[in-house]
Parts: sequence; structure tokens; C-alpha cells
Amino acid sequence: MADIVMFGSGQFAEVAVAYLERDTKHNIVAFTLDQEYIEEPTFQGKPVVPFETLEEHYPPDRVELFLPLSYKKMNRYREEHYLNAKARGYRFITYISPHARIHSHTKIGENCMILDDNVIQPYVEIGNNCILWSGNHIGHHTKIRDNVFIASHAVVSGAVEIGNNCFLGVNCTIRDNIKIAPYCLIGAGAVILKPTKEKQVFIGPKSEAADISTDDLKNI
Repeated sequence: MADIVMFGSGQFAEVAVAYLERDTKHNIVAFTLDQEYIEEPTFQGKPVVPFETLEEHYPPDRVELFLPLSYKKMNRYREEHYLNAKARGYRFITYISPHARIHSHTKIGENCMILDDNVIQPYVEIGNNCILWSGNHIGHHTKIRDNVFIASHAVVSGAVEIGNNCFLGVNCTIRDNIKIAPYCLIGAGAVILKPTKEKQVFIGPKSEAADISTDDLKNI
């Protein structure tokens, strides 16, 4: 059992707390946020401390971190805080729901959150700092790089490669042997039948890219 400091005080943090308390023996001792976003001194009865001065309250030799942050800025926000904390000497937990079906021949990195009913087949590799919401299918020999967010009920077929900082929306489908380039947004219900280029956006059931880049998106 480890003492944990969790980043966040919103809905994502509430969900993460519920899963950790249900399924693990980790002890959440505090929460952390960027100083400018701290509005209350406590969250769920635990102290909220500034991320910028976290060492003063909970140094790296006393706690591990969990950063279940959203896909904000194409996962860059989560990536920036993960890399910042790692450079400061912190270690991270990974949460894997006991209700996920994960083959033993699977590699999963640190600071990942894999929720209920994910099916992950043999020889899948999942990098660091990834979130797989509930009910996804990840086919054999697929490689998911760092800082990826996969929403619910996505179907990723066999031998797919998903590049860094991608977002896969609910109910999307990726054909087998496809490479999804970094920073792509695969929208809800999109069907991807051919390789993508970096920062492409796919909206709806068509497999053609929209005429915008993920750099143009202001609300993600």
C-alpha cells in the first residue's frame, strides 16, 4: 500500500477516487492543483496543496503520484504535469480495474488509468500517462504510445499503432494494421480505414479527415 497524492479536484478526480477506494489499498493523503486553480483548502476531506510547492508538503520519498487528468489540449496538460513531476523525482501508480480483461502478455506504463470492461488482447503495449475509459477493445499487437486518451467503447483492431497524444472518441473504430499519427483526434463514431497524418481531425462516421488541425481546436 502506498500513500498517494492525486492531481485534481473535479469530476475526473472524483471518479478516480471512487475506483481507487473500491479496488486498491492505496491511501490518498492529499490532492494537488496548480496554485491558481485552488479554491478550497480541502477536497473530499483531504488537504489540497499547490503543485508548484508539492515537495514542501509531500516530498518524493514519502508519496507516489496519480495524475488522472483529462484530454485537455490534446493531452498536453496531463503530459506537462507528468513530465514536470517526474523530473522532480516523483514516482507514479497505475490503476487497472479488476473488471478489465487484460492478457498477461501486455505491457502497461506508469500513470495510466484503465477502467472497467476494457478487453486488451495479447502483445499489446500501452505507454506512459494513458487513460482508457470503460468498455474498449484493444486488439492484439497494438501499440499505444504515451499520453493517449481513449474514451468508451472504441474498437481498435489488431496491430494498430496509436501515436503520442491522440484522442479516440466513443464508439470509434480503427481498422487493423493502421497507423494513427501523433496528435490526431478521432471523433465519436468515426471509422478509420487508412493511416492518418499528424494532427488530423476525423468527425462522424466518415473516414476522411476534416479540413482543420487539432491545433485549431479551442475546446479540447
